[in-house]
Amino acid sequence: MTDAEVDALLSRHETGVLSLARDETPYAIPISYGYDSASREAYLRLVSTPDSEKRDFLASDPQARIVVYEEDDDEYVSVVGVGTLHRVDLDELTPETIAQYGETRRPLFEIWAEGKSDLDIELYRFVPDRLTGRTVVIDRAEE
Repeated sequence: MTDAEVDALLSRHETGVLSLARDETPYAIPISYGYDSASREAYLRLVSTPDSEKRDFLASDPQARIVVYEEDDDEYVSVVGVGTLHRVDLDELTPETIAQYGETRRPLFEIWAEGKSDLDIELYRFVPDRLTGRTVVIDRAEE
């Protein structure tokens, strides 16, 4: 896929999978994100509980990947971003970055057993070292 096709896919979606790794231990979660095609960065609002595995991984400066994909009747398209996840402090926010976080969507359902006051909501910026896309044409005659 061209850079423009990769940017278009990431721009038209708002959910994907974030995979984190440290010491050969993987961790993957569904996420919501906003994407800025000018900077080619994704903006994430991640929610965790005090004793969650997610919080533990995020505190360890893990390796990160983001995967976004779509499928229709004739084609499967995916983008994989490999890069670094940076925590964003509130004093670093600008009107432009606030707009990017506005593109993220929180889940449509509540999955936490703890009260909302126990949740930690942190902002992150995913800076990819590389973004690659792939398109596979599905041959229905083979099915």
